Amino acid sequence: MATVYYGEALAAYGFGQGHPFGPDRLNAFWNTACQSGLDSKVQIAPPVSASKEELELFHTPSYIEKLIRLSAEGSGTLDCGDTPAFPGIYESASVVAGCVLDGARRIMNGKTNRAFIPIAGLHHARRNTAAGFCAVNDIGIVIEDLRRNHNIKRIAYVDIDAHHGDGVFYEYEDDPQVFIADIHEDGHYLYPGTGFRSESGTGRAKGSKLNLPLSPPRIHNADFFPAWEKIESFLATARPEFIILQAGADSILGDPITHMGLTAEAHGHATRQLCKIADELCQGRLLVTGGGGYNRSNIAQAWTAVLRALIDG
Repeated sequence: MATVYYGEALAAYGFGQGHPFGPDRLNAFWNTACQSGLDSKVQIAPPVSASKEELELFHTPSYIEKLIRLSAEGSGTLDCGDTPAFPGIYESASVVAGCVLDGARRIMNGKTNRAFIPIAGLHHARRNTAAGFCAVNDIGIVIEDLRRNHNIKRIAYVDIDAHHGDGVFYEYEDDPQVFIADIHEDGHYLYPGTGFRSESGTGRAKGSKLNLPLSPPRIHNADFFPAWEKIESFLATARPEFIILQAGADSILGDPITHMGLTAEAHGHATRQLCKIADELCQGRLLVTGGGGYNRSNIAQAWTAVLRALIDG
């Protein structure tokens, strides 16, 4: 049975009502999932908080100290301006990371084979700074935990968010055992302006990364599906032991800050296919994070499609 994380403490990661990344995003999804009857078909896990030491698996101690200080002050910015420090952001970000860590540990301990953390996938933060609404990088934290504490050698990170997952990509650009496949809006049109096809890893890691920028804006499912087939071939060659998906809903038509034109069918298809690949290659180990998405209806549709695929897959 798939596991989904839900609770007020997880919903709390957001930058206020009216902000694109507001605290209402979790219930926008969960209400639709419940109306669809999916809540009775999953194991619901409560929020879990990561420790300071766990955040420092990926982040520098000096950055975490800054996060703690600005969280207590409740003002200022954690980067150049995109990521404001609201009161309690340290605690809220710790819950995001804690749920992702707990989901991976449940998978590794055989308590579930698939876990979904809707408010997670903060893929822009770097080791020493926040970025793009991301106070911590839960993906990087769980990659480090899997490698250090669970002896996982080969990890695949798949990202279908409209924004390039630069915080993951560049921190592992030279790592040959972290395989990254990222479909996103072309960086010529959208933040963070990275993730070009020529960026395929450096040094010994050359070829272990696959960037698939889609352009021009308003690309549709007909553009996504051929690109997705390249990801399946990439994963077949990589043969990972654990797969992480960032299923950002901001790639769906009508998002207020991006320009893509997918439907929730793309998210459901990607998740179903990854379930099959995970079953074939890595004992079913698949961890999914919600990622971005700023149109509440799109969030509901995309993440419900993801959850349904995790249940049925």
